[in-house]
Amino acid sequence: MSNLLSRFPRVLELAGGDVELRMMTPADEAAVMTFARELPAHDLLFLRRDITQPKVLSAWTKELEAGTITSLVAMRDGRVLGCSAVVRDEHSWSPHVGELRVLLSPELREKGLGRTLIQESFIVALAQNLEKLTAQMTADQQAAIAVFEGIGFRAEALLRDHVRDRNGEKHDIVILSHDVAEFQAKMDQYGIKDAF
Repeated sequence: MSNLLSRFPRVLELAGGDVELRMMTPADEAAVMTFARELPAHDLLFLRRDITQPKVLSAWTKELEAGTITSLVAMRDGRVLGCSAVVRDEHSWSPHVGELRVLLSPELREKGLGRTLIQESFIVALAQNLEKLTAQMTADQQAAIAVFEGIGFRAEALLRDHVRDRNGEKHDIVILSHDVAEFQAKMDQYGIKDAF
């Protein structure tokens, strides 16, 4: 994990300006709350809980401290423009599986930040010895699905009418997955252990 920490913070050169990418800490709670509340409500539907609620965001920061969630934030001028989280539960029947969550400001979409957050979170999963990563989103988020698939995630399930938005409308959820262990084995086979 120390190798992972040496990757951050760092500056990403993106269209529209540089962004600092670093590990999220509990001190970022207020900035993440502002970010979450600025996102379109539809963007939050894939999350298990509504992070615009203070108690939910507070629970997230407690999980950061406990080490069950590892999150990255992309910031510019003190403002969060994107974040990701690798969530794992060592006490479940699936301690080898992590869930990847990515949120991105609409103004930074199609500029490479989403892909970078996914790739960096994949590296987090490798550092945590996870064997599989899952990601979920609403079925109509085609651009996000395409980015995940471009990195090697594959569709695994469709949950019909699985979430209900604030207006009571139901939406399907797509679950994608990536075999991290297989990817690591291929890297080892080709002698690319320290590629990241």
